[in-house]
Amino acid sequence: MEHNDHPLQGLAAAVTGSSSGVGRAIARELARAGANVLVHTRHNREGAEVVAAEIRAAGRDTQVMICDLSDLAAQDELLASAWHWRAIDIWVNNAGADVLTGPAAAWSFEEKLAALWNVDVVGTLRLSRAIGGRMRERGRGTIINMGWDQAETGMAGDSGEMFAATKGAVMAATRSLAKSLAPNVRVNCVAPGWIRTKWGDHAAEEWQELAKRESLLSRWGTPEDVAQAVRFLASPAAEFINGQIIPINGGRT
Repeated sequence: MEHNDHPLQGLAAAVTGSSSGVGRAIARELARAGANVLVHTRHNREGAEVVAAEIRAAGRDTQVMICDLSDLAAQDELLASAWHWRAIDIWVNNAGADVLTGPAAAWSFEEKLAALWNVDVVGTLRLSRAIGGRMRERGRGTIINMGWDQAETGMAGDSGEMFAATKGAVMAATRSLAKSLAPNVRVNCVAPGWIRTKWGDHAAEEWQELAKRESLLSRWGTPEDVAQAVRFLASPAAEFINGQIIPINGGRT
């Protein structure tokens, strides 16, 4: 019974971008499944500390790391600090540049694309290669990346173009990383659809309707929907799933 309730008992996980939204839900879910979880944020220390407190309340150990993953040196520092904390069994590349809310919403297309490329693509690939190498030497580990369910089919507009380019790159790289790191390290990618995060809460009515219309389940997805899938992929139950892109969208209409 213990194994089923806590399939990640005693394992160490790191979740980038886990101070809020989907990342927070993933960190909490992995802790509930038994893992000790490193929490990372770019600048939201307050949010990260709240997540860390929730992890401790679940009886797990945690660490908070604050660094900007658009910077290569910061990526290396995160990796070194995480491994110094614990030998990492589960690495979740959830962090992504936010170009839809806050000051970045007013940036040019080129500025948004550069931010997404540096964090979502370069950050994911560099961290995966580095952590994956350590996992391979150790003989075990799993990496889970964050894609987008419309990257391969396309969506009109600025956001569709920049997210297709960057998340499509992450999804393609996932398949190659799985081959590079086999057989001891598994690499998979979740590809969320319309997930109700901070942006979704304030999205215009047309987006609200579109989100519901494009899912066979006629609703927004939740951060917890993504977190449950990540928990499964990180667990022994998924030990024969590798190099896959898993859509989390309720079925696309």
